[in-house]
Amino acid sequence: MRSVRNKRRGIQMGAVLLLCGLLFYAMIEVALAERKFARKECLDCHVKFTEKYLGMKTVHTVVKERKCEECHIRHGIVPKLILKKDGNEICYTCHNKEKVGMGKAKMHTALKSGKCTACHNPHASQSSHLLSAEGSAVCYQCHKKEGFEKKTVHAVMKKEGCRTCHLSHSSAESNLLTKPEASLCLSCHDKGNASFKKAHGEYPVETKPCTVCHNPHSSEQAKLLKGSVHSPVASAGCEMCHAPASSKKPFDTVRKGGELCSACHDSTALKGGGTVEHGPFTGGMCLSCHNPHTSENRRLLVREGNQLCQGCHSDKAEKVVVSHGAVTKGKGCSSCHAPHAAKNPQLLLKKDGELCYTCHAALKENLKSKHTHVPFAQQMCSSCHNAHGSNYGGMLRERMDKVCFKCHADAETRFAKAHTHKPVKDALCTVCHNVHATEKGRLLKEEGAKLCARCHGNLMKEVAGGVNHVPFKEGMCLTCHDAHGSSFTGMTTEKQNKLCLSCHSAVGKGVSSGKSSHQPVVAGECSKCHSPHQSKMGKLLLAEGADLCLSCHKDLKTKMEKEKAHPPAARDCLRCHQPHFSAEAFLQGKPQKELCSECHDLKGAAFSKSHVAIDPASMECMNCHTPHASKDPKLFKETLHPPFAAQSCGDCHVVEKR
Repeated sequence: MRSVRNKRRGIQMGAVLLLCGLLFYAMIEVALAERKFARKECLDCHVKFTEKYLGMKTVHTVVKERKCEECHIRHGIVPKLILKKDGNEICYTCHNKEKVGMGKAKMHTALKSGKCTACHNPHASQSSHLLSAEGSAVCYQCHKKEGFEKKTVHAVMKKEGCRTCHLSHSSAESNLLTKPEASLCLSCHDKGNASFKKAHGEYPVETKPCTVCHNPHSSEQAKLLKGSVHSPVASAGCEMCHAPASSKKPFDTVRKGGELCSACHDSTALKGGGTVEHGPFTGGMCLSCHNPHTSENRRLLVREGNQLCQGCHSDKAEKVVVSHGAVTKGKGCSSCHAPHAAKNPQLLLKKDGELCYTCHAALKENLKSKHTHVPFAQQMCSSCHNAHGSNYGGMLRERMDKVCFKCHADAETRFAKAHTHKPVKDALCTVCHNVHATEKGRLLKEEGAKLCARCHGNLMKEVAGGVNHVPFKEGMCLTCHDAHGSSFTGMTTEKQNKLCLSCHSAVGKGVSSGKSSHQPVVAGECSKCHSPHQSKMGKLLLAEGADLCLSCHKDLKTKMEKEKAHPPAARDCLRCHQPHFSAEAFLQGKPQKELCSECHDLKGAAFSKSHVAIDPASMECMNCHTPHASKDPKLFKETLHPPFAAQSCGDCHVVEKR
């Protein structure tokens, strides 16, 4: 009994040991599998990243801790940058907007476009705060350095740099200032200091923005005054324009509006003899254009160049495809316009054409040409061109054809036909015409066929050894064609038959009086058979001999190929037929019997024998024979009457034999 129990216990122990062994083996397999399929770290592959960034002065915390997946999603085998969020949103995951100063009204332009990386490197940098450059250098990546390094540089720019006065991300103040402008300046400049008061004529300037007169960064002028300085400001003669510094309202002017300016600036001299005055000048609104103290723009202008004018004339600020160099370069608007007054409308410095010739002097020589375009001759350049720029070639006011039709109104109707010349259709009048002047009539660039050859060069080549249509050879294209538009195919001046018959009148008379006429002639389709320009074939034919005819008579061509063809029909249809008209049926050149007798001897013994000695005068050849092709070698018609086939004519007819 005891031995049985021991045996059973041994079996149980063995089973336990076996299970433990299997479990241990499974654990080893799992461990090996886990090791085999373990995820690699990003830097296992991106080795160069480690070398490049981890040794830098400032390393982003997540990079230092190798937590790439805080920002990135794994890309797998194919390299691809995949961020967890777009733009700045991924930065805000860790960097609270409020804490980094992002919640104020005025935001840095770079951040508006959603790019923290405009200034910061997301991984590491040799500069503080992960900046792509240290100090002001990072600002100069967008803001041109030249404007901050002029002759006189603001002391704080030299020492601390931009961040002394500006916030990096956002601000409640304009220009990202750390404080309101006046209080910001006064944090360094003591308003109670005697030298400060003396420099400003004892006026309480601390109540006004300092940048009215000063450039806060650098200037070519002393005391950081802006580039263009009004003489009373330069001499500290504020009382020339303002009430005394000791008065209750020291900044009030001693005169109103334009009266104040004209006390020094002679209005008559500014007008320069002009009778047409600029609105702001007439109204004494000098400050619409000029700054009374200082400006970075010439002549104390409140804005530079065209921007000043476009402040009122906003329609001229629209972008155009074709810009006027005088507007976009150099002096801009003042290239053509006077700022105060002029003798011409629109404040032009000279009359329309004369003004244009100031730059386009070579064009003026064209006025000596034999033929001049009326607007050009009268120097009315603006009747066709927009002086400020245009969305059309040549700075035209509208699409070229619309400009031309303004004067040539009848042409618009005449040209609008079923078939329009491509340059007309594409609104390119200048393909054929010179818009200003030329020595050729109708302002054409070339005369006659030479003009057409500019586009139709291949067509204009004469065929060596061939035939050239006389009008074509003589370069008289307009004898047959309308240069602009036509209601007829090929842009012909008339329907084809009328056009051709105007010269080939004999054909027209024959068609009217003849018994039969060729269908293309009746339909006015002369070009079915003839080339209107040139051909290697005689009579301007499109093909030789029977090939031309069979190009239309395809059923006959098939029949002649499969059956026995009448030799004249196979070689030359004109042996029997007329091409245009005939006094006989089927366009036959002669009466049938007479036509056949040109080849067949109707009086010969052979003919008499084959026709059982019947007198030819009593026969019609086509009663029995087909003229073109037949399965029968003797060209008999397909169905034969048995007595006829047996040559037993006497069975039916009273035969007159000769």
